Amino acid sequence: MRYLSIIFFCLIILVGCIGPPVRDAAKVDMDLPVGRIEGNQFVGIRYPFRVTAPANWTVAMEHPKFMEALGYDKQGLKESQIFVFNPDTQSNLQIELRPASPFAKFDQRIIEEMVTGISEDFAIDVNRQYGTRISFSRTVPISLKGVQYAAEKHGTFAVEGMIRHQGWIYAFAEPYQIFILYMIILEKGGARNKDLEDLRSILESFEVFSKK
Repeated sequence: MRYLSIIFFCLIILVGCIGPPVRDAAKVDMDLPVGRIEGNQFVGIRYPFRVTAPANWTVAMEHPKFMEALGYDKQGLKESQIFVFNPDTQSNLQIELRPASPFAKFDQRIIEEMVTGISEDFAIDVNRQYGTRISFSRTVPISLKGVQYAAEKHGTFAVEGMIRHQGWIYAFAEPYQIFILYMIILEKGGARNKDLEDLRSILESFEVFSKK
């Protein structure tokens, strides 16, 4: 998953680098705190978004150490603003917002193509690390509050007797690019755990709000 983190965040510089500017450069005050956590809800201050987790999940601004053991790139983890995870199952989700380039143009087709384009390299990375094949879902549009365009895709594969359901969401809410990575860990051959339902609840709670 090291490669997935790297290539996913590289979308920051790959979208729309030519032509006339379509927006003013977004100004982000890096002296502001990232945000605040109230119970199981994160509210962004540096970037205007919020997300809420179920009671048995944890919301933190630092990644749990087990995410590195699961194969995530440490530098990629540092880029995310918030982490939501189930400490019992190690299922996890990370979110990052970044200003879009003044030259970048977005529509649903572009977003979906970007999401689809990661699949081949991710499959190669999984096979290289674990010697296993990955089964992909279709790329689908997803509705997120306050977001103009968003798409999601996931892959499913087995590692050491467990099933990993790993996905990524790329989205745009003027003037921000949004990156969401998640991994749901399921017992192989066992009962479907509640983490998949919890993931949908977390994504439904996600919202980009106006600073005004």
